[in-house]
Amino acid sequence: MENTKKPVVLDHPAVIVVDMLNDFVTGPLTCERGRAIVPATAQLVDAARAAGVPVIFSNDAHLPKIDRELEIWGDHAIVGTPGADVIPELKLSEKDFVVPKRRYSGFFQTDLDILLKELGVKTVIMTGLHAHMCVRHTSADAFQLGYNVVVAKEATDSFTEQDYLYGLEYLKTCYGADAYTNEELIAAF
Repeated sequence: MENTKKPVVLDHPAVIVVDMLNDFVTGPLTCERGRAIVPATAQLVDAARAAGVPVIFSNDAHLPKIDRELEIWGDHAIVGTPGADVIPELKLSEKDFVVPKRRYSGFFQTDLDILLKELGVKTVIMTGLHAHMCVRHTSADAFQLGYNVVVAKEATDSFTEQDYLYGLEYLKTCYGADAYTNEELIAAF
């Protein structure tokens, strides 16, 4: 008997790109593994745009000397600085959406939920940094708000492989979030 894999089915998807910013890829919180996912992230984002799938950037945008995360991580992604800009390789488009965040979750005290609802989104495809932190917290809130959560495994990472694998396992166990390759996701657009 031939073992064939079921095709991925995405119900009204959007791609959420978490913290693919200059400060995380080349700045003070550089993640070498983050640099490695840039080509796969760009491929997925370009394919989503071509298919009419919304692309939403969920970006750290911290207020200097105020935000609590800065106490833990130091200054990064300060509003209005180049470090808070989306990396140029992802070619931010005028059709994309940018939702600034001041905490780990892209939903906490932002308008991400209302944007997704207005776009008719039912499934969020999570990409970006870090699978065990900001991607995890954004996924938690997405799940609590009733969205299906899917992870783009080639376009998501963490500081270490251990953190990445822990993040993926946590998302699968707690939120039923399956992880797919770009090829699988793009075929489902």
